[in-house]
Amino acid sequence: MPNLTRHQPATTPDDLGRFFVERANAGDVDGLVALYEPEAVLAFPSGNFATGHAEIRAVYTDLVADAPRFEPGQQQPTLITDDLALTSTRLVGGGVTVEVAHRQPDGTWLWAIDNPNIAG
Repeated sequence: MPNLTRHQPATTPDDLGRFFVERANAGDVDGLVALYEPEAVLAFPSGNFATGHAEIRAVYTDLVADAPRFEPGQQQPTLITDDLALTSTRLVGGGVTVEVAHRQPDGTWLWAIDNPNIAG
């Protein structure tokens, strides 16, 4: 299994979106998977889901194979209650992402639910 701990951890929920853009643009599949909890759910506009690191890895392996270029969007204010955070970004092309991040026991944050494009 790949080492998911070698990447800089998110110390705030807002770090996750920035790390996604950096790692996706670098083609860093391990780094992308490291943004998620082990049983996280990643949604697709088609209504399908990837659950867990193995399925999320497969999605991002396919995604970065085409070497797309991601632009940082406009991050919306993060809503935090206890160990949960709702993050959202308005993408450059007009889409919107919505994610639920979960604070880990060590104080870092990982996505538990990721819906990367709810409106286009």
